[in-house]
Amino acid sequence: MTEVLLEGLAFPEGPRWHEERLWFSDMHTQRVLALDLEGKLETICEVPGDPSGLGWLPDGRLLVVSMRDRRLLRLGARGLEEVADLAKFASCHCNDMVVDRGGNAYIGNFGYDLHDPGSEPRKAELIRVSPDGQARIEARDLAFPNGTVITPDGQTLIVAESMAGRLTAFDVAANGSLNRRRDWAVLEGVVPDGICLDAEGAIWVASPVSATVFRVHEGGEVSERVSVSTQPFACMLGGPDRRTLFIATAASSQPAECRANRTGRIECTRVEVPGAGLP
Repeated sequence: MTEVLLEGLAFPEGPRWHEERLWFSDMHTQRVLALDLEGKLETICEVPGDPSGLGWLPDGRLLVVSMRDRRLLRLGARGLEEVADLAKFASCHCNDMVVDRGGNAYIGNFGYDLHDPGSEPRKAELIRVSPDGQARIEARDLAFPNGTVITPDGQTLIVAESMAGRLTAFDVAANGSLNRRRDWAVLEGVVPDGICLDAEGAIWVASPVSATVFRVHEGGEVSERVSVSTQPFACMLGGPDRRTLFIATAASSQPAECRANRTGRIECTRVEVPGAGLP
């Protein structure tokens, strides 16, 4: 069973535990929010292009993916400013992101317009933006690259390919480039969306079509399941001991429905193994 920590959201995504609060994007109201464990909510910034992935540079500044205009933004004293324009690299709307300890940002994209019935599915790219703002494509032909994690040693990046039902791993080189692509886990009947990593090397996987968050081990074994009342789109291990599993849920991902119905929630439950790695 889960506890509802917050409700009345449009579409929560990209949860991150940072400085004793849960940060996340309420995508379809164009806000980045931060929530403490007493339920106090703060609007951090507004992103007209729809916010998605969140992360932090080594100096503590917040990075935000702006989806529809395909940009990486940085929050500074004067507000949001552009770090990189990703329009010529990303096939469609940008989405989730992980930022490594050196400040490299790895960003996925849809590949096609998920909310347009006439849009044909297409493969997409995983893009890296280095700390100096230079962007490059690190991997192609990914089926909707979405939630992404980096292991505590910084040497492996794992990305959820939502439309392929798999988690895909890469080795991370010293300069941040990716190589040795391989299957980490193939998950039949699962649509892996947002993910997070624990201290035993397992990955919690939110699957909207399953109304379930799965704890998955390399190779595909599922050792635990957490059911939620509606669709889970992302998850994050946080809290003071990183044993609270926060789950971002909503009844729909369609923008107009989300804004009208406000079914989005932050749910949570306690787990045995704490979070590890990034984000």
